[in-house]
Amino acid sequence: MTQIARDAGLSRESLYKALSGERSLDFSTMLKVLRSLGLRLHPEPLSA
Repeated sequence: MTQIARDAGLSRESLYKALSGERSLDFSTMLKVLRSLGLRLHPEPLSA
Protein backbone atom coordinates (compact mmCIF):
# COMPACT_ATOMS: atom_id res chain seq x y z
CA MET A 1 0.00 0.00 0.00
CA THR A 2 2.86 2.37 0.74
CA GLN A 3 4.31 1.95 -2.74
CA ILE A 4 0.91 2.25 -4.44
CA ALA A 5 0.20 5.44 -2.48
CA ARG A 6 3.61 6.83 -3.39
CA ASP A 7 3.17 5.96 -7.09
CA ALA A 8 -0.32 7.48 -7.08
CA GLY A 9 0.90 10.68 -5.43
CA LEU A 10 -1.20 10.14 -2.31
CA SER A 11 -0.40 9.68 1.35
CA ARG A 12 -0.86 6.16 2.64
CA GLU A 13 -3.58 7.38 5.00
CA SER A 14 -5.44 9.06 2.13
CA LEU A 15 -5.28 5.88 0.08
CA TYR A 16 -6.68 3.78 2.95
CA LYS A 17 -9.51 6.28 3.46
CA ALA A 18 -10.28 6.39 -0.27
CA LEU A 19 -10.49 2.59 -0.48
CA SER A 20 -12.27 2.04 2.85
CA GLY A 21 -15.77 2.21 1.41
CA GLU A 22 -16.79 4.74 4.05
CA ARG A 23 -16.94 7.49 1.44
CA SER A 24 -17.26 7.57 -2.31
CA LEU A 25 -14.06 7.19 -4.29
CA ASP A 26 -13.13 10.15 -6.48
CA PHE A 27 -12.77 9.20 -10.13
CA SER A 28 -9.38 10.93 -10.33
CA THR A 29 -8.14 8.96 -7.31
CA MET A 30 -9.34 5.73 -8.86
CA LEU A 31 -7.44 6.53 -12.08
CA LYS A 32 -4.26 7.32 -10.11
CA VAL A 33 -4.47 4.02 -8.23
CA LEU A 34 -5.13 2.04 -11.41
CA ARG A 35 -2.18 3.75 -13.13
CA SER A 36 0.09 3.01 -10.17
CA LEU A 37 -0.86 -0.68 -10.51
CA GLY A 38 -0.03 -0.65 -14.22
CA LEU A 39 -3.69 -0.81 -15.21
CA ARG A 40 -5.96 1.43 -17.24
CA LEU A 41 -9.68 1.83 -17.51
CA HIS A 42 -10.99 0.79 -20.91
CA PRO A 43 -14.59 1.85 -21.61
CA GLU A 44 -16.42 -0.58 -23.82
CA PRO A 45 -19.99 -0.35 -25.13
CA LEU A 46 -22.50 -2.77 -23.67
CA SER A 47 -23.69 -5.54 -25.95
CA ALA A 48 -27.17 -4.84 -27.25
